[in-house]
Amino acid sequence: MAKPVNAFTCTACGATHRKWAGKCDACGAWNTIIEEAPLSQGPGRGLGTLKGKPVPLSGLATQDAPPPRAQSGIAELDRVLGGGLVPGSAILVGGDPGIGKSTLLLQAAAAFARSGQQAIYISGEEASAQVRMRAQRLGLGDAPVRLGAETALRDILTTLDAERPDVAIIDSIQTLWSDQIEAAPGSVSQVRATAHELVTFAKRRGTAVILVGHVTKEGQIAGPRVVEHMVDTVLYFEGERGHQFRILRAHKNRFGPADEIGVFEMTGGGLSEVANPSALFLSERGEPSPGSAVFAGIEGTRPVLTEVQALVAPSTLASPRRTVVGLDSGRVSTILAVLEARCAIPFAGLDVFLNVAGGMRVAEPAADLAIAAALLSAREDTSLPADCVLFGEISLSGALRPVSQAENRLKEAQKLGFSRAILPSATKGEGLAGMRIDRTPDLTSFVGDTFGAG
Repeated sequence: MAKPVNAFTCTACGATHRKWAGKCDACGAWNTIIEEAPLSQGPGRGLGTLKGKPVPLSGLATQDAPPPRAQSGIAELDRVLGGGLVPGSAILVGGDPGIGKSTLLLQAAAAFARSGQQAIYISGEEASAQVRMRAQRLGLGDAPVRLGAETALRDILTTLDAERPDVAIIDSIQTLWSDQIEAAPGSVSQVRATAHELVTFAKRRGTAVILVGHVTKEGQIAGPRVVEHMVDTVLYFEGERGHQFRILRAHKNRFGPADEIGVFEMTGGGLSEVANPSALFLSERGEPSPGSAVFAGIEGTRPVLTEVQALVAPSTLASPRRTVVGLDSGRVSTILAVLEARCAIPFAGLDVFLNVAGGMRVAEPAADLAIAAALLSAREDTSLPADCVLFGEISLSGALRPVSQAENRLKEAQKLGFSRAILPSATKGEGLAGMRIDRTPDLTSFVGDTFGAG
């Protein structure tokens, strides 16, 4: 039997290499490749010679009740979790440094504890006194949360096994270390091993385990991608430093819808819930101005209205700037190309700046029409009607394609006082009473009807 050889793994992206190198060929990071010992191969017998026990099998039809859920009392958090916390689930929460992950989870631990759940908060980054200071500042000093500060995985598992809590929060997975792995905390092997042990404990004991994960400069959770596959739910806590809004977004959820969002506002007393995100994102919208368009989008299961802002100005550079915040820059480039090729509206020699107000990030193709409207409004220095919302996908031929949940988008817009909507002609439904619906088949017709012949 061949002797197993050591593997070389990149701590930034998890790629494996046959030998050590200074630069990772997969992600381009420098000095991130470390040597890892292989897994033990055990006795020199093949699996075919070993006798195992049969695996019990069952059909797809079942009478089992859905798993019970523990309500935290924080409605936005319960919404993102799919209706509450499922016992025995493993949840991974990532976000930029200082965005408020520890604040959110400390408030969540206090909410679960006050609702009758036994909650334990283990901090590997701060001392217990620092966590208590934050709890006092947030008004959570009287919450019955059990607090600990430890990084040794063996000691943490022993404590959790003895206490048997309903909820255990580990902050963070990159600070933990297992004495069975000869690697530094935060390395690929340590993160993989500690996450596996904690997920296994959650399934075996029925404790809901919430893990905090650091993110890389690209915004991905640091460590091997296999950790995201092991856990049941992956949440990202997003937000811009210059805005007080924070968005908790579900990227994976085995117990609820993915892409669901919860909106919070960062205040001096911690994070407060935002029950109506549309009203908040449009709260500072004043009189109609060129370059502004309101997009009726869908985030998870809820409709959310956001303002797309554009600025088009003459450029003094050989290559005009294209600055995009909160939108997919590749999508914006495609829309600019369609406007020039199908509608004969050039943007050459013009700097283009696009932004979504309030720090919101929009990835929906349904925002194409609102982006095009904001760009044309800024270029022609013409304001769109203040009571108008837009949504629709733009194809490369310039045609407008319908999007899903049009009725929910229109209901949300009407609730906030909008009385007119521009959408693709093929959109199903008759619209809403008291709301003017303008249907347009393609981008050329939209430009002619809204901005004249161009």
